[in-house]
Amino acid sequence: MYHIKTFNKISPAGLERFDPALYSVGDQETQENGILVRSASLLDYEFPSSLLAIARAGVGVNNIPLDRCSDAGIAVFSTPGANANAVKELVLCAMLMASRDIPGGIQWVKKQAAGGVDVSTVVEKGKAAYVGPEIYRKTLGVIGLGAIGSLVSNIALSMGMDVYGYDPYLSVDAALRLDRHVHVVKDINELYHKADYITLHIHFTEKTRHMLNEAAFANMKPGVRIINLARGGIVDDDTIIAALDAGQVTAYVTDFPTNQLVSTPHVIAMPHLGGSTPESEQNCAVMAADALRDYLENGNIRNSVNLPDVSLERSGAMRLCILHKNIPAMLANITTLLSQDGVNVENLSNKSKGNYAYTLVDLGECIDDSVIEDVRSLPNIIRVRAIR
Repeated sequence: MYHIKTFNKISPAGLERFDPALYSVGDQETQENGILVRSASLLDYEFPSSLLAIARAGVGVNNIPLDRCSDAGIAVFSTPGANANAVKELVLCAMLMASRDIPGGIQWVKKQAAGGVDVSTVVEKGKAAYVGPEIYRKTLGVIGLGAIGSLVSNIALSMGMDVYGYDPYLSVDAALRLDRHVHVVKDINELYHKADYITLHIHFTEKTRHMLNEAAFANMKPGVRIINLARGGIVDDDTIIAALDAGQVTAYVTDFPTNQLVSTPHVIAMPHLGGSTPESEQNCAVMAADALRDYLENGNIRNSVNLPDVSLERSGAMRLCILHKNIPAMLANITTLLSQDGVNVENLSNKSKGNYAYTLVDLGECIDDSVIEDVRSLPNIIRVRAIR
């Protein structure tokens, strides 16, 4: 029986993926083997030794201590692309709001009515304060061309925009998803110089912290409109407020409000609505649950943010899942040890990611616990698990 602890409210569509005969799932579970979480912070959570994996029903993992998880041999999964359509639609909404101050206009109409004014007599005169440009034939800069960024790029083209994209880590799969009319640039400053609108679709890391700062705004086209549905820390709040005051930035739409931003003119702050649709929450929950199940039952790693992705069709009588340091001769040491113990290896897969490597070994027969302990005792082994 596997024990899955849930944090936050997880969509029933995801919870239904767990067979009650194999899994006990709930927020009261202890000594859990897996965790399902959305936005709840696990930074100070004390992980039990039984914990094998954490699945985040979403993309951002800044609520999970990745280094601590890696050192403990805990796989961390996210759900890239599961909420991509929801965010794409909100980006379109954000561009329109940034252009025409639709929220301001709506609030003005309500204020007139609340003051006893017949709004039908004042709208023609009052609307002039909320006039703004169309997005048609304007230039959109997309920073990050993954699942969300590629969808945003393609739909912006269909809206008649010219699109420039920047992603130093552009994968082959992501490139294939992009319309050929997207201008993919290698220098982000080229995007800055051309874009009337800039939208962010990158992860928040120490490298991307305050990526949009004073130097970046200085390189942008005057009057640019910024959309941030990625993470708040990517934009330096103090410098974008200064850029708004100076007129270098016309509008800032963010999904990560702070008291400082909310009180700043020309900022449209939303309450983290990016993936808040029933469809998105279901997609994220299902994808997270499936990743967790496949890892617990088969040892396969898909969409991990801290460990290499390794997937292998099951063969043989037993599977060893070995997480170890990414150093020379580790694979040879493992196979040599198994050979010395007279164990036949039927299939094997090994991949690395940064300082860590993961090896799946399918064996022709079930082996004694003593052999598994021999593998555990090898230098630089982090975690060994046997699946029968």
